[in-house]
Amino acid sequence: MNKRSALIALSLSALLVACGKQEAAPSATAAAPTPAVVSKIVVGLDDNFPPMGFRDEKNELVGFDIDMAREAAKRMGVEVEFKPIDWSAKEAELSAKRVDVLWNGLTITEERKKNIAFTAPYMENHQIVVVAAASPIKTKADLAGKVVGAQDGSSAVDAVKKDDAVFKSFKEFKTFGDNVTALMDLSTGRLDAVVVDEVVGRYYVAKKPQDYAVLDENFGTEEYGVGVRQGDTDLLAKLNQSLAGMKQDGTAARIATQWFGKDITK
Repeated sequence: MNKRSALIALSLSALLVACGKQEAAPSATAAAPTPAVVSKIVVGLDDNFPPMGFRDEKNELVGFDIDMAREAAKRMGVEVEFKPIDWSAKEAELSAKRVDVLWNGLTITEERKKNIAFTAPYMENHQIVVVAAASPIKTKADLAGKVVGAQDGSSAVDAVKKDDAVFKSFKEFKTFGDNVTALMDLSTGRLDAVVVDEVVGRYYVAKKPQDYAVLDENFGTEEYGVGVRQGDTDLLAKLNQSLAGMKQDGTAARIATQWFGKDITK
């Protein structure tokens, strides 16, 4: 190696050493994870709750709330899956993320608000008293000493118990897995009265007016809303937007008229 080559080699070595001492450039800040795109919502419901959600003669799920949920999902651009659940365990199903929403004639109450976030109300409802057509019971006071029934886990139970004086006058208060069973017990005489959501009670009374009657008095007015997990603010906002749009363009009224003969949406 000649002198010139040696000098070049030394210069290159020094340059490499200098470069090696430089600190590595800081890595770019990791990008925030992109929120998962929701492509499907699972609706928890009681599939024996006509006309809100029930199975027809083909065992297919139909009903007012079924049609409302399908339309809302369409507007949100997502698929909808309906999952029958034990309605008395609905809050546990929601919090455990086995369902995304509760949409099946769900009454908005202060107690439920502790664990469920609700959309704006989309329907107003009453807790009515259904009796046999030939029953001598005409008022709530006449329920004293009688056997009264309601669906377990329903707002009817809360509404009845809230009227403490009337509730304590019952001979017995029975709860059932669904309203259909309670009304069957009424028709066979095992119950004297059934407290039930107005939309459900009047649906059955209209089908068998010769068998049932509805008292003029009721156990209060309530509102229906769609329930989601607390913290699911994005889903809640999209549902509210869809429901508002359905009301504004008349879609909700059309669906209600198909099931109830008139617009009973709020």
